[in-house]
Amino acid sequence: MSNLSPRQTGLPFVVWISPRGNARHDVRIKVSPSPKVTEDWAIVAIRPELEVLHGSLPAGTYGPLKRWVELNRDVLVKFWEGEIEYTEDVLEQLRSIGGK
Repeated sequence: MSNLSPRQTGLPFVVWISPRGNARHDVRIKVSPSPKVTEDWAIVAIRPELEVLHGSLPAGTYGPLKRWVELNRDVLVKFWEGEIEYTEDVLEQLRSIGGK
């Protein structure tokens, strides 16, 4: 998994992304308040629509996360499916909701 800082996403929390690997489920991301791996994170499906599967999002953050996912869904799916192989390549393509 790769963690994306608030500076990268424009969101007030860390977003974790990964390729599918051996997962049998569809594209998911994780959201956590810090870059340290803890159990305090939410697991979120990104298609067909944004859905929190486990945990919860901080108050007021569902809308911004939804905007970020909509802005980057194609890139996240390509990374998940292996069409984008390297983290540095996905980072170059992701856009921030802050305008980056």
